[in-house]
Amino acid sequence: MNPKCNEDMINSERCTNKHSTSQHSTNKDCSSNKKISHEEQASITRVIVHAGQLLQAYNAESRLIEQTTERLGMAFGLDSVEIALTSKAIILTSRSNDHCVTTTRTMKSHGIDMGIVCGVQRICILAEKQIYDVEQVKQRLDNLAVPKYNSVIVACFVALSCACFSHLFGGDCIVFIATWLTSFIAMCIRQWLTQLHHNLLTVFFITAFTATFIGSFASGFGWGNKPELVMITSVLQLVPGFPLINAVSDMVKGHVTIGMARWMTATLLTLASTLGIVLAVQLAQLGGWL
Repeated sequence: MNPKCNEDMINSERCTNKHSTSQHSTNKDCSSNKKISHEEQASITRVIVHAGQLLQAYNAESRLIEQTTERLGMAFGLDSVEIALTSKAIILTSRSNDHCVTTTRTMKSHGIDMGIVCGVQRICILAEKQIYDVEQVKQRLDNLAVPKYNSVIVACFVALSCACFSHLFGGDCIVFIATWLTSFIAMCIRQWLTQLHHNLLTVFFITAFTATFIGSFASGFGWGNKPELVMITSVLQLVPGFPLINAVSDMVKGHVTIGMARWMTATLLTLASTLGIVLAVQLAQLGGWL
């Protein structure tokens, strides 16, 4: 190819890239200078706080909630979005053209579901790319739902994870099977109590008591080479690892109040499980098989 032609092609590409960049910046400036009415700002604020509400309800990090709400506000043309988080509420203020809209939403915990958190993140990215407008984002947020898994399959795999821990700790096949059966029964009881909307501390207490009490029979009758592993590993399903990790992460990143609240919740759940274990051991000792 002629070197002169090659140089002309390169210069043409540079001019095209420069033109597209200037056009993108012009569009961005136009979108930033767009006037937003009070009704539009209130509607945008409701959508943003709903996204933050979903993230907090499904145990996202506090820093992630702040970043997502701020990014949504910038994508919709707001000047700024400020948010304050507590353990049970979200307070959000949006500002546009020196007009502020503040709203407060209470939060009901729905457990841990990273699918919902990732779904909100994807919607935020599409809004930033101007693929979704406010109404589309609102509709997509309303349509987010937790997938329904078969409770028996969930109990089987949770029990399998506990049984695998018993195998890692040196248990034989008998200990593995006994741990799986004990954990399966305890998980089924946990699911049943959760469906009845019992207090979470009560659920953890009864589940720990059931798993330890059933596992004590393995120790009493000497099942396997290490029968005590059945009691130990069957209650590992109750370790509140995710709340503890989020609590430490929040406190490290400056959200001390909500981090302490999450830490306290995880501590109470651990205490409830411990009380269930202690009560089951005491009853097994009174029964004479432990």
